Amino acid sequence: MTYKENSDVVTLIKIAIEEPRDDYVALTETEELGGGCCGGGGGGCGGFWWWIKLVVVIIFVGFCGVCFFLWIGPFLMNKGIIPVLNWETETFSKPLLTVLVFGSVALFPTVFIPSTPSMWVAGMSFGYGFGFLLIIGGVTIGASLPYFIGSLFYHKIQGWLERYPKKASFLKLAGEGNWFNQFRAVALLRISPFPYMVYNYIAVATDVKFGPYLLGTLLGMVPEIFVAICTGIMIRTLADASDDQQTLSVPQIICTVFGFVLTVVTTVVVTVYSKRRLSDLQKDEEQLLLQ
Repeated sequence: MTYKENSDVVTLIKIAIEEPRDDYVALTETEELGGGCCGGGGGGCGGFWWWIKLVVVIIFVGFCGVCFFLWIGPFLMNKGIIPVLNWETETFSKPLLTVLVFGSVALFPTVFIPSTPSMWVAGMSFGYGFGFLLIIGGVTIGASLPYFIGSLFYHKIQGWLERYPKKASFLKLAGEGNWFNQFRAVALLRISPFPYMVYNYIAVATDVKFGPYLLGTLLGMVPEIFVAICTGIMIRTLADASDDQQTLSVPQIICTVFGFVLTVVTTVVVTVYSKRRLSDLQKDEEQLLLQ
């Protein structure tokens, strides 16, 4: 608003002070009412209901586990898994099965076919020792072939990454820094939920060297390999017990279930850690770029 004073134009600025809105008042009232219900701590009621939900989830999972072991598991064993295992042992000798497992683990990722079932077979047929060596040898070839094939399409893959800069930013971390930084980034990417077969082809476009790429891949694949082998051994143990019409003893059940759960929990913890570590590396890289 303006007006004239002694032939000068004077501008008036009005400042309006608004009253607090109703929604803010309602929020305060809600907090006060909530404090009276939960003892004024603010988090006690939420913590109590969190524990209630956790107990309900544990009971539900336990109930599903009992149903699986009593009814679903034996049905699947008798109708699906045991016939397949019998066909496998009658059709393939150990040397031929070794070649088939190794070849599938080495070649399936190249054509985007999951090789996890082959890892199960390695666990069922060869156990931890030779099964692990067989799988890690196949993974070496299965990760190397797409890397060299991807180098033939280097510029096309780079163009695809440039079209999705946000999604590809953490992938490019593997190609930055010295040898150890590249090795660490690749290992974390392998442990993280990022698709294994896709990264095999994309890695070369991030300028990561083959040495840290391969060693980081082998280290990052160790948790998944052990989970697959443990799953195969557990399937074989349950199948043998079901085929012989025998029940597992209490120590066998405890060792089998505990070993499987421990392997899965360890893998989940390592995966969560790798995701957080990748996020930290990405934030550090962005801060360096801003400086």
